[in-house]
Amino acid sequence: MPDKKIKITYILFQLNKALAFEWIVDHINHEKFELSFISIYVNENSFFEIFCKERNIEFHRVDYSSKKSIPAAIFQSYKILRKIKPDAVHCHIFEANIIGLTAAYLAGIKNRIFTRHHASFHHITAPSGLKYDKYCNKIATHIIAISENVKAILVNLEHVPSEKITLIHHGFDLPLFYNVSEQRLSIVEKKYNPNNKHPVIGLVSRYTKWKGLKYAIEAFSKLLIDYPNALLILANAKGEASDVAIVKNYLNHLPESSFTEIEFENDNGALFKLFDVFVHVPIDKNSEAFGQTYIEALAVGVPSVFTLSGVACEFIEDGKNALVVDYQNSEQINSAINRILSDKALDYQLFINGRKDIEKYFSLPLFIHKLEQIYSL
Repeated sequence: MPDKKIKITYILFQLNKALAFEWIVDHINHEKFELSFISIYVNENSFFEIFCKERNIEFHRVDYSSKKSIPAAIFQSYKILRKIKPDAVHCHIFEANIIGLTAAYLAGIKNRIFTRHHASFHHITAPSGLKYDKYCNKIATHIIAISENVKAILVNLEHVPSEKITLIHHGFDLPLFYNVSEQRLSIVEKKYNPNNKHPVIGLVSRYTKWKGLKYAIEAFSKLLIDYPNALLILANAKGEASDVAIVKNYLNHLPESSFTEIEFENDNGALFKLFDVFVHVPIDKNSEAFGQTYIEALAVGVPSVFTLSGVACEFIEDGKNALVVDYQNSEQINSAINRILSDKALDYQLFINGRKDIEKYFSLPLFIHKLEQIYSL
């Protein structure tokens, strides 16, 4: 008789489409693991639900409308878990952690895992959330930290025992970013740069205060003096109303034809390939929990200007795989962009070293292997 499969139920929140979970479904060892999903607060027939159905992966939806829905969502998730009887649950995103871990505890599931996707947000911006973080930390049996920064916050600020935490960096299907065809590039170029403006400076970040967008926009406004035909592309251009208003105020000082805002682009690899320089400049070391755009930009080969936050603190080196600038410093951002645009040898050096480093730390096979290890405990 073959060994019984280990049953893992993922519990997610407000997830319509995410490549990371598609990669897990397609690359995990299906001879050893059987996956199922509970998705909270998502419409019927979302991208991911259809993806799972096409692969005969069990998928359930749980209703949710506001925080008042949490007790009902816990009960609904509990009933589903009692039916599935998984060996472990793995929760992702704050609300899913609260709902999923509680439901799993009530259902008697011994292995309760969650991935911590935020860093110091509740310590600095929203302290009311700290009590829920501490609750999740306590009720979980295993916590996955996505960076050393997150691990340090869990241990030093929230006093979680280090043996409860496993560091697993996000993994990426890197060939998707390496092999961007001219056809894919042409499609995004027609959508976002139909007038063939140059150079193209890219930002991929929610309109959130701590992402440092205003400093990047200020740097771009200075760049227009030397490059009047430059184009600023801002992707993932959404956020809380107050933060959006701040970013819009800075954009209003730019010529209207000099920037393009994108709420969502499905082909991230092609979008990054469109950029001549990529900029990601969070305002301090701890705000970014991981920062997947650091990895995506280097995977595509875009020369980049970074501040060190999240996972960048672990592997980004100034002049080796990117140019590093001080926090909240538009002058340095502008100088770094100009340096990249005027130095092709530097451009190539950043490309070669960036590729080497992300292959070493962030490949999909390495990520899947570490997940399988924790599911096998």
